[in-house]
Amino acid sequence: MELARRVGGYGILWDSGRLLVVRDGVGGEFPGIWRLPGGAVAHAEHPERALVRAVAEQTGLTVTVGRLRAAVADVVAGPEDDVSLHTDRLLFELGAPDGTPREAGGGPVDRVRWLTLAEAAGVPLTPFTARMLGLPVTPLPPGTQRSRVALPPSHPDQRLRFGAYGLVTDPAGRILLTEIAAGYPGAGLWHLPGGGTDHGEQPATGLLRELIEEGGQRGRVGEILGVNNLHNPAALGPEGRPLDWHGVRVVYRVLVDAPTDAVVTESTGGSTARAGWFTREQALDLPLTDIAASAIGQRGR
Repeated sequence: MELARRVGGYGILWDSGRLLVVRDGVGGEFPGIWRLPGGAVAHAEHPERALVRAVAEQTGLTVTVGRLRAAVADVVAGPEDDVSLHTDRLLFELGAPDGTPREAGGGPVDRVRWLTLAEAAGVPLTPFTARMLGLPVTPLPPGTQRSRVALPPSHPDQRLRFGAYGLVTDPAGRILLTEIAAGYPGAGLWHLPGGGTDHGEQPATGLLRELIEEGGQRGRVGEILGVNNLHNPAALGPEGRPLDWHGVRVVYRVLVDAPTDAVVTESTGGSTARAGWFTREQALDLPLTDIAASAIGQRGR
């Protein structure tokens, strides 16, 4: 079975106690099912920009993107085309709608509505929408979700990588960082613990796995700090030729209640050379990756 990945951005927009929702039509991902507006992120596109674009296409509204509320993953298998599609869905708060949404949606969406939470509980919702609203999650009828909808043709030199990273601290306020090993992009720089998630893996689960592999620590995942978008059109791939690389990286706060000496436990030859605990001042004196410098800077505000 082919394993396919994509990232989607979706928005939560309230107005006077009502929530903006859309219903997919016959060409949508969930035909006949209501969901939060948004959709797939194009190659090299920032998830926030993708969300603004998708909401405008589907509802006619121009919105602003606020806080990232959650990141969840789901997998659907399509036996008819032998593909397993993993979607990482980023759920943002939206604000400042400009104008009135049209009743009929655009593109694959055929309806747009404002619903109260009670009204939303009475219509069929996608699982990620129900979960985000705190409503009961009802399994979709077989065949409702379409495994290949909105998937662009694959390109041999384009890569998408979704990762989960942590600003990891202990009760004393120290920060756990990992040094990138030789032979990997950014070698010698100090980085946030974390990495790419596996097919079918939730972002927070993948982060806790990476925390053990890269630092030998057990932690608790807290709030999301935000999302980092990386596009490198000439990254050196493992085959030795340039790749058009697109990385979407979600950053969480993580607390290690009982810290131990930082030890790399992943197999020899991995991307992490060593790990260590640092005060904020010590960390800022290290050569840092952009995502690490940004996260540590946020902590100091």
